Amino acid sequence: MRLLRLVRIAHVVWRHGLDEIAASGAAASLGTRGWLWLARLLRLGRQLRQPRGERLREALESLGPIFVKFGQVLSTRRDLMPPDIADELARLQDRVPPFPGEQAIAEIERGLGRPLAEVYAEFDITPVASASIAQVHFARLHDGRPVAVKVLRPGMARVIERDIALLRTFGGLLARVSADGRRLKPLEVIDEFDTYLHDELDLIREAANANQLRRNFSGSTLLRVPEMYWDACAVNVLTMERMHGIPIGRMDEMRAAGIDLKRLSREGVEIFFTQVFRHGFFHADMHPGNILVGGPGPDFNRYIALDFGIVGTLSEFDKNYLAQNFLAFFRRDYRRVAELHVESGWVPRHTRIEELESAIRACCEPFFDRPLREISLGLVLMRLFQASRRFDVEIQPQLVLLQKTLLNIEGLGRQLDPDLDLWVTAKPFLERWMVERIGPAALRERLGREATQWAQTLPQIPRLLHGALSRAAAGTDAQAMPPWAGALLTEARRARRWLSVLAVAALLLALSLVGLLGLALFSG
Repeated sequence: MRLLRLVRIAHVVWRHGLDEIAASGAAASLGTRGWLWLARLLRLGRQLRQPRGERLREALESLGPIFVKFGQVLSTRRDLMPPDIADELARLQDRVPPFPGEQAIAEIERGLGRPLAEVYAEFDITPVASASIAQVHFARLHDGRPVAVKVLRPGMARVIERDIALLRTFGGLLARVSADGRRLKPLEVIDEFDTYLHDELDLIREAANANQLRRNFSGSTLLRVPEMYWDACAVNVLTMERMHGIPIGRMDEMRAAGIDLKRLSREGVEIFFTQVFRHGFFHADMHPGNILVGGPGPDFNRYIALDFGIVGTLSEFDKNYLAQNFLAFFRRDYRRVAELHVESGWVPRHTRIEELESAIRACCEPFFDRPLREISLGLVLMRLFQASRRFDVEIQPQLVLLQKTLLNIEGLGRQLDPDLDLWVTAKPFLERWMVERIGPAALRERLGREATQWAQTLPQIPRLLHGALSRAAAGTDAQAMPPWAGALLTEARRARRWLSVLAVAALLLALSLVGLLGLALFSG
């Protein structure tokens, strides 16, 4: 089976001329044109008039959904990919024929361990949507609630493991024969892709992601997240509230429904920055196929999110770093941007701040000289990622997801409103957020969050400190002492020596006073 798959891949590589692309890289890397001549010899009359990016995209599409998804991930790594290839891979679409409804029913019954009729009063055997990992059917619960049922494709885990193994083989070969291949870090990218795919294979994880997002936006008028029905969820089955809306790509339908597209574009930006900087938890797959807009009714003019298989998370450090970077960009303070890169540890400590500042200025100034509404924040980030190679910047996986999401949001926002000024929309939000983080309210919030832990810990500190110092003084566990305790013990010993000296001095002074007093009495 694997041999047949390899033969199929080899044929696709040959037909689309990918062998010549690889040979060009090897020739540049190894300093010989022999590889290139070999590829041209193997062409055997093929006509390769299409650009290399287009040929690569078509090859991935013909190899199937796993390779399509891999191409989609590669398109987000503009820090690694040449621009022409990244632009072409961004056009990859995940259009996959559905699998039979009878197989979907069998998967649901296997996952839930019950007959279909026990779970759903009605079930539409014809899927309404189909993608590479799963497809969706409409159904109705016994209490009358309409639901959408997502079902994994049968045997997907086996297919994924097979194709990932092949990708690793090709990635290892590429890294061995080409210097550019090594720079692209193919095995690291494949590992990142493997993680995304396995996350998408666990629909319980997806339901949990949706629940978290729903909780974060509870009471919000910006974003609607469907309810998950846990009794009808399993690793391979997800049952959620059925949502009604207009796919966000259908502009004419939204205009006919009276939806305010300009407001929608601004609120999309606000949703993104709220997820990133307030929650540190963001929907990382917000392309038009995963978003509806509510029509007439309670969800009118409101975003409705679907498909929660890929989410990103940010630590407090990440959020602070990003917010300060964005604000420094807005203010054209390139020195501060460079300092932040070094302080974060994502650039080696030996990096010269002046050189990094100059490189960042060269990336950004061409954009700032345009009218603000023509500036693409996504393109600025891409240029920065490309410049980062020279300085050995460590690209963080969570920031790659963030870049991908930002590009989706910006593209979607400008589709809704061509005059959308992402910078003007984002800057006040970030400035408010920074004020909230460093103001009295933020201090009270953090103190309140830590108070329960302090209530447990503070009373124990004197006892623990006394015990540690006593054991250290006795030499029983000096090696296990933390650095701060060692320093404290040194100070304590020094203080004890001073106390001994003071005690002796006080005793001598007292004896002297007694002597003087006796002498005075005797003389009197």
